[in-house]
Amino acid sequence: MNCYRNLLVDCAQILVSALCQLNPWRVCLVMLMLTCFLCQQTFASDDQLTAIRNRLVDRDIVAAGIQHAQVIAAMRRTPRHEFVPITQRGKSYFDMALPIGGGQTISPPYVVAYMTEQLNPLPTDKVLEIGTGSGYQAAVLSNIVDQVYTIEIVESLGHRAARTLRQLGYHNVHTRIGDGYLGWPEHAPFHKIIVTCSPENIPQPLIDQLAEGGQMIVPVGERFQQSLFHFTKLEGKLQKKHLQSTFFVPMTGEAESQRQVKPDSSRPIFVHGSFEQTIDDSRNPQGWYYVRQGRVTADSTAPDGLRCMVFTNATPGRNSHAMQAFGIDGRRIRQIEISFWTRGVGLKHGRSLAEQGGFIIEYYGKNRAPVGFKREGGWQGTFDWSQKTIQLNVPPRARLAVVGIGLLGATGEMRFDIMKIRVTARRQPNTEQDR
Repeated sequence: MNCYRNLLVDCAQILVSALCQLNPWRVCLVMLMLTCFLCQQTFASDDQLTAIRNRLVDRDIVAAGIQHAQVIAAMRRTPRHEFVPITQRGKSYFDMALPIGGGQTISPPYVVAYMTEQLNPLPTDKVLEIGTGSGYQAAVLSNIVDQVYTIEIVESLGHRAARTLRQLGYHNVHTRIGDGYLGWPEHAPFHKIIVTCSPENIPQPLIDQLAEGGQMIVPVGERFQQSLFHFTKLEGKLQKKHLQSTFFVPMTGEAESQRQVKPDSSRPIFVHGSFEQTIDDSRNPQGWYYVRQGRVTADSTAPDGLRCMVFTNATPGRNSHAMQAFGIDGRRIRQIEISFWTRGVGLKHGRSLAEQGGFIIEYYGKNRAPVGFKREGGWQGTFDWSQKTIQLNVPPRARLAVVGIGLLGATGEMRFDIMKIRVTARRQPNTEQDR
């Protein structure tokens, strides 16, 4: 088997070299497909899986700042590959969200670790989770706390998660199919509550079911602009702390019926595209999420205002990016033009030519199914501020777009400023693709 894998790697290197001469950006897709295939091949022993999982924890969790010893240990023990569909297992140990069906996703491992750490879990805690999804977050918590109660509104996901948790022996996790907005009053009060979907406002039943002195982690806000908050209940009232911008699937059911702000998917924009506003007194940009190795910094040379976004990375392949999502209706929008200013210092590609600084966009359709991907960039060396303009065709099935900027695995320093979008409408709505 090892000889077979080595032959696959040798063949892949030849294929990548050939593609590089034609179109370097195709390498990204080839490398991803190869990695997924090889990962599936290596899912042969617990030792191999543990080694892959430990590399993820070391590279994308510990190195990114997670310090809670019990959280780190739980991330090392929890087999993420068991909680994703078999078609996604090859990507289980990438720090990325993955579709799990029902229009839902499993959060990136770093996000799970971060939210768990912020919850400050204790061995005596009884925890309520809203949004079971795949069951992965509940499994991580079950390694640390006494009891986990978790609710999922999508029946098929809830049953699948319950079956997975039971088969893997997570006997201190209790599952329920229902509307998380209502909580689980029969088992209240809870020491901790963690919400893995985003309501526009915190449901009152969850506030009522949180114990005095208890803590809650919840992403709150509009569909595409959310903030992750930490709440502590003192004298019956919530005291809040703003943690970071984030992007979760919306809380459905009663929470969705009460939503006041409806996104306009016919007019996508970048929020805080000039990076002048930060979260509280931090260097984290408002409106941008999953920020890795990046920060807002003062820059007197910035094309607009006094600040810009800067990414630095010295380790090839390490995540260094920021992301933003917006609604985009491919039935009404034919093309978008994305422009931004960028500056590079000592830029070099990462472990392959696919890992180069620049810009990526991925389109999703109904139920968050991927319907398109584009990558631009590949800038090398050192260069002063310059404007880049990219024309992109929008797939008719697109309903959501996620944009990433940064080094994307490359090394050096890269700065961004003045992110803008211009829209070209279709002549008439294309409803055929929506059927």
